[in-house]
Amino acid sequence: MEPAVSAPRPSWLAALNPPIYLVSILPGLGVFLLAADRVAAPSTVALATLAVVLLQHGINLLNDAADWRLGADVEKFTSWVRFHDGEPATAARHGLLSLLAGGLLGLYVLWLGQQWWILLPALPLVLLGYAYNAGDRPLSYTHFGEWVTGVCYGPGVFGCLWLVAGFGFDTGWWLGSFAFGLLAVALLLSHQPPQIATDREAGKLSFAVRYGGQRTVLVVRVLFLLWGLLVGAGLYIAVGNWPGLLFGVAILIGVVRVWMRPVSPKPVLLSATALTLVGLSLQALVA
Repeated sequence: MEPAVSAPRPSWLAALNPPIYLVSILPGLGVFLLAADRVAAPSTVALATLAVVLLQHGINLLNDAADWRLGADVEKFTSWVRFHDGEPATAARHGLLSLLAGGLLGLYVLWLGQQWWILLPALPLVLLGYAYNAGDRPLSYTHFGEWVTGVCYGPGVFGCLWLVAGFGFDTGWWLGSFAFGLLAVALLLSHQPPQIATDREAGKLSFAVRYGGQRTVLVVRVLFLLWGLLVGAGLYIAVGNWPGLLFGVAILIGVVRVWMRPVSPKPVLLSATALTLVGLSLQALVA
């Protein structure tokens, strides 16, 4: 199926779709949530989170360019390729510039803290994220697409932000890496059911193509529940009994909200954001 080039050109705000960047912002907030009041340089973590947002923006552009070339997501009328007048090469250049900006900002953050050793785990994961959309057979089109997303946003984003904050490979690192990896996969899966037909036609082996929309929706809900339980456990460890228990109640409310509504990216992201803010508020009460 060929993309409908004649479709109206989206505005830059529609193409940007700002809420989608919550998937990069939430791990940064998660660092503050699971570390309680132990973050020594909050501004450094904030800058590192901005670097992640720029990297995500670049990957989103490369993803739109790859999908356009390979014939997937033809129903996506807010594609960055449409914004760039149907030119996937222009969208890809835009994406590479954003990747460069995010990479340079990330290096600046490491220079500020003299934490160059973090490049050892970070650089391979950045390259893995690039390979997600690169080439004639990107990883996003294979059985590994969901796994790559989980690894890049779990140990890759949360894990490296946790290290930038001055912590090590401790309980918080493991809980947060698993939690935000699962949340990223849940978000990815929440996009897939409406795109099954076009993804299958393009040869994209997404989870929904392999297992169907109904199972995909169930897995999104289960992953969201696991995210909440892991973050709740981390908050319980960080700040003690009653805030952790109250957060557990909030998790149940959030899970019910996600479980009872049709699954799509917006309720997943907004529910996760609301729960994170509830957790930060509870943490502030005991600070």
